[in-house]
Amino acid sequence: MASNNNSYRLRCSLAAHEMDVRGLAAVAFPDGAFVSVSRDRTARVWVPNPSENQVFTEMHCMNGHSNFVSCVCIIAPNETYPRGLIATGGHDNNICVFSLDRPDPLFTLKGHKNTVCTLSAGKFGTILSGSWDTTAKVWLGEKCMMTLQGHSAAVWAVVILPEQGLMLSGSADKTIKLWKAGHCENTYTGHEDCVRGLAVINEVEFFSCSNDASIRRWMVTGECVQVYSGHTNYIYSLAVFPNGQDFISTGEDRTLRVWRKGECSQTIRLPAQSVWCCCILPDGDIAVGASDGVIRVFTESEERVASAQDLQAFEDELSKAIIDPKTGDLGDIKVEDLPGREHLNEPGNRDGQTRLIKEGSNVEAYQWSVSDGRWVKIGDVVGGSSQQNSKRVMYEGKVRPVPSTAVVVDHVHKYTSQSSLGGSAYSSSSAPKATTNIFFPNTDGVMFEQANTTQILGKLQELNNTAPADRKLSDAALDCLEKLLLLVADQKSQEQPTAEQISVLWRTSHWPEDIVFPVLDILRLAVRHPEVNAQLCGGTEGASLCNHLLGLMSPEGRPANQMLALRTLCNCFSGSHGRALLLGQRDAVLSRAGDLRVVSNKNIHVALATLVLNYAGRLYGQPTEIEAKAQCLSVASTALEVVHDKEAVFRLLVALGTTVAGDSTAKDLARSLGVNSQISKYARVSDPAKVGECCRLVLDELQ
Repeated sequence: MASNNNSYRLRCSLAAHEMDVRGLAAVAFPDGAFVSVSRDRTARVWVPNPSENQVFTEMHCMNGHSNFVSCVCIIAPNETYPRGLIATGGHDNNICVFSLDRPDPLFTLKGHKNTVCTLSAGKFGTILSGSWDTTAKVWLGEKCMMTLQGHSAAVWAVVILPEQGLMLSGSADKTIKLWKAGHCENTYTGHEDCVRGLAVINEVEFFSCSNDASIRRWMVTGECVQVYSGHTNYIYSLAVFPNGQDFISTGEDRTLRVWRKGECSQTIRLPAQSVWCCCILPDGDIAVGASDGVIRVFTESEERVASAQDLQAFEDELSKAIIDPKTGDLGDIKVEDLPGREHLNEPGNRDGQTRLIKEGSNVEAYQWSVSDGRWVKIGDVVGGSSQQNSKRVMYEGKVRPVPSTAVVVDHVHKYTSQSSLGGSAYSSSSAPKATTNIFFPNTDGVMFEQANTTQILGKLQELNNTAPADRKLSDAALDCLEKLLLLVADQKSQEQPTAEQISVLWRTSHWPEDIVFPVLDILRLAVRHPEVNAQLCGGTEGASLCNHLLGLMSPEGRPANQMLALRTLCNCFSGSHGRALLLGQRDAVLSRAGDLRVVSNKNIHVALATLVLNYAGRLYGQPTEIEAKAQCLSVASTALEVVHDKEAVFRLLVALGTTVAGDSTAKDLARSLGVNSQISKYARVSDPAKVGECCRLVLDELQ
């Protein structure tokens, strides 16, 4: 790196991605290049532009994930791949491995049961991955060699140490574990919240960072030899300079911080709330990625500093940022006690020092720049006192976030031009707040009760007349189905279905797919009856019913069958046997149901939303069922990307609200999926009013 007397200044800003930049890594080839990954599901390689010293150009774009991409690492060059390989992990639970000469993956590693959120590469092509499924996995080639089990919550950070066989994992359970040959050799405790990042110093030392706003330096033997304070919010990433002593960090307090000789020597504030990731380039420059989709590169080299025009544009962008005091990044604010602009005539006493001034009725935030010798405006402060809504406490003399017990904390704030900055992405005087929550949690379940028995029986007769000879129903079988339909359609009836009626219904539900739909409609109504629910959903019959319905829900299936199979599953929740069956088969059912979101059929979308809602209702009040809630959130979140029918949207919103209500872990997980920004557009829907009201209540829950 360059002289310690120099400060980092902007080299360039790359409007690189359409969504948050979640990972960065310097690549082995070409010289000076790096790779970025994003929630927009792409990975991109950036190379220095020889004609413009400050600028990088996109050389290569890679696609392979079906959901957000959250992490990246570089596999060192070998004889087969002399340029090295790029590995990316994503919310689709997969790891994609790319070469630099093709846009699609060479191969995909499958095995994790939840989001792959961290990757590290070692010698001989080894990959270490960490996931929300609480495990780390070791991969070689295209095979998983071992699974490291021991953490009780999401594995947010992994790294392979230089000594062969030693690996580290950091978790939302607040611990770091040392692994050798697949066995846990040591557990490091000290952090008070999720461990978010790890970085190797040398063979016997490493750094860790956490949601507790601290950085720790550890010996492999277990001793914590130093704690670094400076950040005021979650710290997401670390990178160590080649000298093995100095390092950089980024976090939720909008900053990149440069640490030299154990002290924070420079604080660079960015015009984005979440600074997710950082890496150090071969020339000593620093690249950071943030929630605004922009990659910014900073340099100490005078030759590579951005033009005066670009530097001014960056400063202007920073000055226009709107800062919400509820984040606590600026401490408690009492407007009446703030000084005026004359306070800026006094120099700061350290780089990055923040000073608030009162300008009329407004509050402006400034940061001291040692390199420029002046106060630089970093934004306008909006909203009430942080004291009113603070989620922070004093710890070791510094303002800190209250430690979260979350399995997953992936704090995403998406701030758009339509929203003021705050815990809620819909904050606006034009969006009234709902005061009474009549929508969630919904634990009663929603069933599909309506039935036109005459129409169902007429269609059954019609299709039976045209059915293949070997599939025609006898008059006795038709009579059984008719009696059963009339019985189950009348919920006040005291009559019990016979074993023969239930048997005929089950056999007939396997009619050819082009004529089976009226039978499925009878099945949909019948499973609400306690006797039918017990017979068809209990024991081995339950597994058979579930498999049959999932078969009808295949993406290539007929829409009518898909819809009725979904409705049948929803109605199975009416009985204890059906509830037990569907909770046991949750992973398969929700996975297949989620695939139907791409079918352009509003009735299917309403049924899908209802199924997620019914699952959410059964999981309410069960904080240990975070994996199940994660799947509900994931299915609802991805469905909202394509669903337009307002009733389906409403039911998905109720499902989201029910899933997060009273569960801080589920709320953190929802934030990590970007639910806030995804649903904010529904906050102002007034037709029907229940959509906007429910949306605002969900957003309130996620503040």
